[in-house]
Amino acid sequence: MLNMLSIGLEEAETIIAAASTAASAMNVPQNIAVVDAAGHLVAFRRMDGAKFSSIDIALAKAYTAAGARKATGDILPATLPGQPGFGLQSLNGGRLTTLGGGVPLEVDGQVVGAIGVSSGSVDQDRQVAEAGARAFRPIGG
Repeated sequence: MLNMLSIGLEEAETIIAAASTAASAMNVPQNIAVVDAAGHLVAFRRMDGAKFSSIDIALAKAYTAAGARKATGDILPATLPGQPGFGLQSLNGGRLTTLGGGVPLEVDGQVVGAIGVSSGSVDQDRQVAEAGARAFRPIGG
């Protein structure tokens, strides 16, 4: 039997608060998604002014980071034409993405969830996601 950890709502809200603070400091309203280890949504925030068209992108970034167990931007080189992962973005009904802004959340090397951010540039999304991930502290663990 496997005993797996997964992120909870209180932790997700702390991550979203930190990401929102970073986005506000940059003056870039963002869509911020936090998913559990299986890629299921735990918490979401759409900041005032964030692009509604980026909601699904934030969700895809979080889903991909949790499933791949690595930052979405780090996956990109392997998915370029001629590389072994080319076409990855078309799998899972288009739910996978290699756009930067998805970061896995780990406890003792085990992925317990992920954050996905979208509405700014890819670099802004990545910075905001990383700020949220830095705020992650397991509760009760």
